[in-house]
Amino acid sequence: MRSALRFRGWIGAVGTSSGTRVVLGHWPESPFGPFGDVMLERAGGQRLLLAPDERIADFVSAVYRFDRVRVVPVAVDVSGPLWQVAAGPLDLRLTTGRRGGLGRLLRCVPAPLAARPAWAALTDVPARLLPGVRTRGSAGGGYREWYGALDLLPVISLAASFEGRDLGALAPVDPPVRFGFGSAPRTPALVRVITTVDTPGGRHGR
Repeated sequence: MRSALRFRGWIGAVGTSSGTRVVLGHWPESPFGPFGDVMLERAGGQRLLLAPDERIADFVSAVYRFDRVRVVPVAVDVSGPLWQVAAGPLDLRLTTGRRGGLGRLLRCVPAPLAARPAWAALTDVPARLLPGVRTRGSAGGGYREWYGALDLLPVISLAASFEGRDLGALAPVDPPVRFGFGSAPRTPALVRVITTVDTPGGRHGR
């Protein structure tokens, strides 16, 4: 028996001049309640998950691939264009810019439509024009995912440190991150999404 779990929120991705790439998940609505999580890939290739509790850590690490998982408090504070993230060893401060043409177009997509796997399958075709970007696929373990985008905001500034060391200036997400079946767009951005995860055995969620 399979079970579909739905997450509503934001995915942000940024690169840094030190080579560390960061992917933030901010989920006000999820089967686990509101939460945030962070995936990092270091310049040397190590993939790290920062999750707020064991249950979420187990779920995310079953869907995606990591070399190390740490359970730490994760706080995401959003105030207009300013996003502040505190996640154990990571401190992150992002500023978003004005919404562009693609963001305005995505805001026209009705949420019920964006939530349908068939819509994600359709939009996967143009999404593949961006290197590494996919809106559907599987990272393994029997899990399948669909992403429906509803908005896009560019990230225009960043201040970040990991274990007290500055990660440098904002940079493209390059090389692509290797957590799942696809990467984030190369240009730093925050994307509002409805994500559906089809789980084997229905063993996750409430």
